[in-house]
Amino acid sequence: MSTPLKAILELKEMFTQNLSQVSSAQDLDAVRVAFVGKKGHVTNLLKQLGSLSIEEKRELGPLIQKLKKEIEESVNAKRQENILRGNNNDSSFDVTAYHPGYIPGTLHPYTHFIREVEHIFSSMGFDLLDGPELETDENNFSKLNIPQDHPARDMYDTFWTTIPGMLLRTHTSSVQARTMKSHALPLAGISIGRVFRHEAVDASHDTTFMQCEGIYIDKNVTLKHLFGVIQECINALFNTKDLTIRTRPGFFPFVEPGVEIDMQCPFCTKGCSTCKKTRWIEVFPGGMIHPNVLKAAGIDHTKYSGFAFGFGLTRLAMLKYKIRDIRLFHSGKVAFLDQFS
Repeated sequence: MSTPLKAILELKEMFTQNLSQVSSAQDLDAVRVAFVGKKGHVTNLLKQLGSLSIEEKRELGPLIQKLKKEIEESVNAKRQENILRGNNNDSSFDVTAYHPGYIPGTLHPYTHFIREVEHIFSSMGFDLLDGPELETDENNFSKLNIPQDHPARDMYDTFWTTIPGMLLRTHTSSVQARTMKSHALPLAGISIGRVFRHEAVDASHDTTFMQCEGIYIDKNVTLKHLFGVIQECINALFNTKDLTIRTRPGFFPFVEPGVEIDMQCPFCTKGCSTCKKTRWIEVFPGGMIHPNVLKAAGIDHTKYSGFAFGFGLTRLAMLKYKIRDIRLFHSGKVAFLDQFS
């Protein structure tokens, strides 16, 4: 992608021309797949962002996301236009017909929240990373400075499999270990996915929940970069510019120094049940990536530094949507899901 900005403009013009030539539902679907499908033009542009600099990603990422949204909205508008005109190549289709037992669908709250988180970090130049849920002991623990005899292993109630050395990942930090080994520097990315802990299930604990892991590695990275990213994230998530953060020392084997980052409660000014009357909510543990973790990935810790952070995406979703019971996420209750239509 020699001239990324020009490619975006050309792609927008190409889409407009293709859309103007659509005469059937099949044509419209073909245009949608060609531009925003898994192997579409816009998807390919997003993939090429990985080879650009952080500054270019920060500039072009939001433009590509905006183009994708505009294309999806234009396709939906064209589809509705064709239906209203009766242009659906099916003379037996009656848009006024009564459909008995019809129940409108809705996106799961996880889907809403994940899309929002991905948009926030993509706009800051972070790539979207992925990794397997069935993980090795090495990636889940050893490469993160948690060797076999480390007491921190007792913090994780791990689901081990019958395959020696294999487990259901206990945190999305395992993606960090994989990514640092395979990606060129500088590196900025987030990974969102399910993690598993052998815990007693109650209103605030489950055996399966969602986490988000973020990393940024480059020359001269400091804690102030971490704090800036977190501040931007929580302000965007809760649609405000007034929330502040505070930091406390924290211990995590894979970072040094480690910090606990609290955010000001977005729901009250004098204390409430959500913040337990303290006005603060603990949300983002993180810190500077430990030199041992960088060395395990083959990165020269004397030249490069980086920060890592993680947060319970389920917990933040519960805070944002004021969900009181974690079990509702997997309950399949229609009355619960209808709130997010």
